[in-house]
Amino acid sequence: MHTTTVIPTYTASRKRQQHLQAFYHDVVKGLTAPNKYLDAKYFYDAAGDVLFQQIMQCPEYYLTGCEMEIFTRQAAQIAHTLQQRAGNFDVVELGAGDATKSIHLLRQLLSNGVDYTYFPIDISANVINQLQINLPAALPQLRIQGLNGEYFQMLQQAAEHTSRKKVLLFMGSNIGNFTTEAARGFCQQLHQYMQPGDLLMIGFDLKKHPQVILDAYNDAAGITRAFNLNLLHRINHELNADFDVQQFMHYPTYDPGTGTCSSYLISLTTQQVHIGEDVCIDFAANEALHMEISQKYTLEEITALARQTGFTPVTHFADHKKWFVDVLWERS
Repeated sequence: MHTTTVIPTYTASRKRQQHLQAFYHDVVKGLTAPNKYLDAKYFYDAAGDVLFQQIMQCPEYYLTGCEMEIFTRQAAQIAHTLQQRAGNFDVVELGAGDATKSIHLLRQLLSNGVDYTYFPIDISANVINQLQINLPAALPQLRIQGLNGEYFQMLQQAAEHTSRKKVLLFMGSNIGNFTTEAARGFCQQLHQYMQPGDLLMIGFDLKKHPQVILDAYNDAAGITRAFNLNLLHRINHELNADFDVQQFMHYPTYDPGTGTCSSYLISLTTQQVHIGEDVCIDFAANEALHMEISQKYTLEEITALARQTGFTPVTHFADHKKWFVDVLWERS
């Protein structure tokens, strides 16, 4: 049994217009900043979703395999721990994607007889639509309520749907898309949207050999390059811009001292980019456009982050190489 929400056409149209306005505002803000940047959350349109699925299959992109190992081999242990700590609860997943990892936990919870509703949250409407079709087909007993939008707005909606204790999932090293300072702010915000006793499971990529990390963001097949350039295509299509994507080069970096991996697009020439009729952006030759960050951590840094943001570390689950961990925190 499952539930879905049908959005009236006028509501969907208004939501689409609001999204485009926010997209336009964020793009112009980033491109007119002293150090140009684009917000990584906009990578995920329909084409971006497909490209990211391909990235996760790249041999260099170890993160998916490591976390998949955790959820396939340790689902029973994770489910048991959640049931012991939380009792009756609902599951809320931030940035659910295609749920290929979380499905193992969802299946285990159903097998254990846990009565829960799954609330996947994603900024991509395409992702939510696919989940609401595919997951009930794979797990007929699953109750699902997809929520399309920004994390915190959708967390508020989830709270309006249910007052039960919640287990929040934030996997795939999505926390790494924040600087360490921003990660603290994000976790503090999560804390505000949670109740005492709620649980939070977050996936963290651990520091390891620098070349292993750098290769993960510079795959030989060039899919990560296409993923970054796709955002320029999206801006062209949705915001009536004229990026010449052939004039930008994908350039990733990794600093093993700070644990910060960054991806840039480098302008190959002096050029101008127009967005709609009113905005003109100048690029100098070799100017960098920051696209995304992927922060790496030690276990000690993760524990410190929990305590700094109002959470109590409960336990963690690691892959056999100890390259990746999914940590479980309790909201104090």
